[in-house]
Amino acid sequence: MIIQRVVLDSRPGKNGNPVAENFRVEEVSLPDTINEGQVRVRTLYLSVDPYMRCKMNEETGADYLAPWQLAQVADGGGLGVIEESKHQKLAKGDFVTSFYWPWQTKAILDGNGLEKVDPQLVDGHLSYFLGAIGMPGLTSLIGVQEKGHVSAGSNQTMVVSGAAGACGSLAGQIGHLLGCSRVVGICGTHEKCLFLTSELGFDAAVNYKTGNVAEQLREACPDGVDVYFDNVGGDISNAVISQMNQNSHIILCGQISQYNKDVPYPPPLPPAVEAIQKERNITRERFMVLNYKDRFEPGILQLSQWFKEGKLKVKCVF
Repeated sequence: MIIQRVVLDSRPGKNGNPVAENFRVEEVSLPDTINEGQVRVRTLYLSVDPYMRCKMNEETGADYLAPWQLAQVADGGGLGVIEESKHQKLAKGDFVTSFYWPWQTKAILDGNGLEKVDPQLVDGHLSYFLGAIGMPGLTSLIGVQEKGHVSAGSNQTMVVSGAAGACGSLAGQIGHLLGCSRVVGICGTHEKCLFLTSELGFDAAVNYKTGNVAEQLREACPDGVDVYFDNVGGDISNAVISQMNQNSHIILCGQISQYNKDVPYPPPLPPAVEAIQKERNITRERFMVLNYKDRFEPGILQLSQWFKEGKLKVKCVF
């Protein structure tokens, strides 16, 4: 059986920007038979995420992430349907997902590394298992719960950077659902700002490409910032941290603006911003959702419930 797959053809370098030429599509032969415990799957959806930039380097800088190897197939979050099974708990027609799904049209996988999913949890929208009812949703939910210290009735203001992205768009909604009285998003176009406020329930949105971010934040957050869901790092985060209140909290989800630079993770703050963080006792701890696997099942059920109730809105526009 001939299949197509995507392999890493070259590395962009730690300080380089990825280009399409770093990858290539090739055809290879897949064995016609599978062994006991294995399944043959047809790929339906793949998730392409910011963390993958680190996997393009020879070293990822994270012990839980293995780098992609040159001339080898790339992998990441994926979902597919089983076409043949020799695994006791998986059958033909089952939908399964994995965090290490190969980027190829079909694959033979170890059934023990797959998780069976129930289409009813997403009303048949299978791709949501790679988004709102999957790892981005869990990252947002558990991040806010564990690192945000949101307390209903405390009149807390949350700011989300990268707010129109996979995690950011969910984190802001979850902030409201868990008790934040005001949620402000930061993104890069007028259309995205309008999407946040008119469809996702954000109270305000800041376009970092137009006007002064610090001034816009002061207007949008008159009582300061209590919780910051940080997806981007860099100058935007420095502006937010400068307006955070005493004993506030940063949820360190990602640092997209720094991924094409050879810097440690999390990147160090400028001295003036670090001084503010220490003086105001602002927590800024590295957050890894994979450390909370015991929370995945109840988390998925909670996200699914909110989605079915119309409280968690999902729209793939950007």
